[in-house]
Amino acid sequence: MKADFSGVYPMLVPFYTSDDRVDHALWRPQVEAAIQHGCHGIGIMGLGTEVNKLSGDERRAVVAAVADTLAGRLPLSVTIGENTVRGQIEFAKFAADHGAAWLILQPPPVVDVAEIELLRFFGKVADAVPLPIALQNAAIYLGIQLSAAGLASLHRQHPNISLLKTEDPPDATARLIDATGGVFRVFVGRGGLDMIDELRAGAVGIIPGAETLDRTPRIFDDFRAGRVGAAEAAYGEILPTLVFVERSINHFVTASREILALRWGRSPVPHRLGKDLDGFAREMIDRCVTSLGPLTVDVETTSRSSP
Repeated sequence: MKADFSGVYPMLVPFYTSDDRVDHALWRPQVEAAIQHGCHGIGIMGLGTEVNKLSGDERRAVVAAVADTLAGRLPLSVTIGENTVRGQIEFAKFAADHGAAWLILQPPPVVDVAEIELLRFFGKVADAVPLPIALQNAAIYLGIQLSAAGLASLHRQHPNISLLKTEDPPDATARLIDATGGVFRVFVGRGGLDMIDELRAGAVGIIPGAETLDRTPRIFDDFRAGRVGAAEAAYGEILPTLVFVERSINHFVTASREILALRWGRSPVPHRLGKDLDGFAREMIDRCVTSLGPLTVDVETTSRSSP
């Protein structure tokens, strides 16, 4: 059960129809753009996929639609956010059956619970699902943070728990890797913010938004190949966008969807319980879009060549 995943895994964002249904047709341009622009994998069902706004049936439909479009051309990471052990196992097996390469488990939204109970929760899920597993350790968004000792204990008892998904700044990432003895392959979200320093800190992968998926893989590849100056210059070009979108989860998803749509030349964009964007915020979005330029994707060519 290898867990040698690394690189840039953009978290795909859902689009909606005017009658508030998930627009499954708009997974394809995101998937094809990720492939064409050199992404190393694809992520779905995290907070960036608005999993907290999707019904159970919608979640399964998203996994099926994205997996069918991807057709195994890149590794697929699926976040599991169900609130019970049984629910996580069932959804994890569903994702595995649809080709997920590895999973990210979110803790149930329960505060004031002993850490040992969360460790047992995750251990039961890991034992039932024969895939590499990451834990999402992100108190800033989920309100729950496992200790380094607890994480290391989980890995010893359940070796397929071998990755972490964090939302920490680079110095905290470095401390976590050191405190857990380097046994985890760490992916960092944060929309791609500080991605170069996150890699310097020891992270092996970044899970940014989809709005910059044509830039972040090149930054990663340049940095890993030793072309640090090129990586830093390219990162500087997208930094204003990353700073703008990375405020809160709802702001991130709303702004990311707007920027991505405008880069495709689509407008207006329906949202589901989206963050209200005033006139100045929309001016900032326009500046982000102008800076990034169009997001090119040849859907027809890749569709004809898909397995």
